[in-house]
Amino acid sequence: MTLEEVYKRNLEHRTHRAGWLRAAVLGANDGLVATASLMIGVSAAKVPGSFLITAGIAGIVAGAMSMAVGEYVSVRSQNDIEESDRLLEIQHLAIDPEAELLELEHIYITRGLTQDLAHQVAVAMHEKDALAAHLRDELGQHPHTKARPVQASIASATSFIIGGLVPFMGAFAPNAGAKAWSIVGFAIVGLVMTGIVSARSAGSPVLRPTIRVVLGGSIGMAITAGIGHLVQLSGI
Repeated sequence: MTLEEVYKRNLEHRTHRAGWLRAAVLGANDGLVATASLMIGVSAAKVPGSFLITAGIAGIVAGAMSMAVGEYVSVRSQNDIEESDRLLEIQHLAIDPEAELLELEHIYITRGLTQDLAHQVAVAMHEKDALAAHLRDELGQHPHTKARPVQASIASATSFIIGGLVPFMGAFAPNAGAKAWSIVGFAIVGLVMTGIVSARSAGSPVLRPTIRVVLGGSIGMAITAGIGHLVQLSGI
């Protein structure tokens, strides 16, 4: 097998998609559930159709901004932790490189190498790039799985908007009763599509993730519809 074939084979793995894929799936799912729940709750409260559309637009915009900021702050915090660990490892290597070599050797022994082979590998890794070896084998930091806050933020906000627009289309049904069911119908179709796309992107079986996404979203919509109905009955 050539090096080019090995490289192409490695691209079949999905680990390098973890950062943006998680944010995109979360954003799309939240956009569907949050927007549908909001609009169903408002619709259950028997408000005018124009207010329902306004509420939907406001919910999509506010939700997308919230997802973008929240995802950026979250991933940025993860980067800060990784950078802190990196600086600490640099300090440890400068103060006591022998102890760090033994630590790396022990890691390789626990992974199945003999002591002599583990020592040889640890020495070779230290001679080539000690810091990279410790970041990778001790702390589990890999360049292809490094969190990217801007990418995650954009993916999350964009997918939220796309997800939110699906149930929003249900608001254009002709009457109040039809609007609620139309929103639910569009939302369920969107949840099914989200489940299928996320499962295929992750390389996992389709059925179980899709059922999980649809059930979770349906429960959220049902609870919100119940609250909206109670608000309408109470006259708040």
